[in-house]
Amino acid sequence: MNFKELRIKLQSLGVKVPLKFSGRKGGAGPSEGQVIIINGQYISVPTNSWFVDESPYTIIEDGKTFFLTKDSRELCEVSFPKRPDCYDLETSKGIKLEKIALIHGKDCFASTIYQSCLYFDQGCECVFCGVELSLKNNSTVKEKTPEDLGYAALKAKELDQVCHVTLTTGKRINFHDGTRHLVDCVKSIKELSSLAVHAQICPEEDENVYERIKTAGADTIGIHVESCSETVLKKIAPAKASLGIDFYINAWKKSVSVFGRNQVSSFLIVGIGDSLDEIIESAKLMSELGVYPYVLPLRPVPGTRLESLRPPSAEEMNIVYRKVAAVIKQNGLSSKKSKAGCVRCGVCSSITEFE
Repeated sequence: MNFKELRIKLQSLGVKVPLKFSGRKGGAGPSEGQVIIINGQYISVPTNSWFVDESPYTIIEDGKTFFLTKDSRELCEVSFPKRPDCYDLETSKGIKLEKIALIHGKDCFASTIYQSCLYFDQGCECVFCGVELSLKNNSTVKEKTPEDLGYAALKAKELDQVCHVTLTTGKRINFHDGTRHLVDCVKSIKELSSLAVHAQICPEEDENVYERIKTAGADTIGIHVESCSETVLKKIAPAKASLGIDFYINAWKKSVSVFGRNQVSSFLIVGIGDSLDEIIESAKLMSELGVYPYVLPLRPVPGTRLESLRPPSAEEMNIVYRKVAAVIKQNGLSSKKSKAGCVRCGVCSSITEFE
């Protein structure tokens, strides 16, 4: 069995799983699906979108063992991550830690520290984003306090062996409130747990914000554009399009000067409108600046405006991964050098298989 090929196909076609393992159904990032484990490798795969019903891949349960099958033919044994021990602990206000943060992949502690976004209120949200869905289904709380995040990170480290943290946030009306909250959250996590921290933000006119986040204790930063095509951005992320690509480029340059090469990253989503050549050129631009281009397939989240789409084919992703990996290597970047965050976690993309 070619694991690399199988991984790409599973992320493009999805997997039918037992109901008790249906996985995430909203939130920030690639927030639909379930993590499965094959030969010790953690992979995030679609499990809840409409197209999964058409997938030839199914996980069946045989006693206490699970097997991945293709068209009813057994391929390999699989397992699921155990429920983290920290989830049922509570904050001082009685909130279960499962509502404060989740463990992604093998060892990444992740939280959306402000589970709302003004772009939704303004009707110019990123159409692939499910950041408010988990709030609507009561699986989280709107705002996480620095104290609760610090406590949760410490317990996740002690009980579940997490090694690094990813923090993201919806956009607030007041930029200063958002920055202050993020900085305080980073400080609390760092002081209580000493874990490496990755912070994801929108680019800001005040370039001092990157230095403030670094000084607070963040080790890496993500400034995600998803597409470098302004035509595509106008359709799928109009608020980002209004900033312009040059604004992102300046933010990346400033961030690299603060955090260093390979410690700044940006998502590039395949399947939202860019041609494969455009994706590869965007990855080249980022890599030359010292920004790691975290390429991954579109994960249509039910409840978002892109829910009717399907991920790009495995054949398309194979081409993109191979060519982007060459660009990454040429510019001296590597996921193994990343100190924290999505690039280090790597379960939502197969780019690391090609490095």
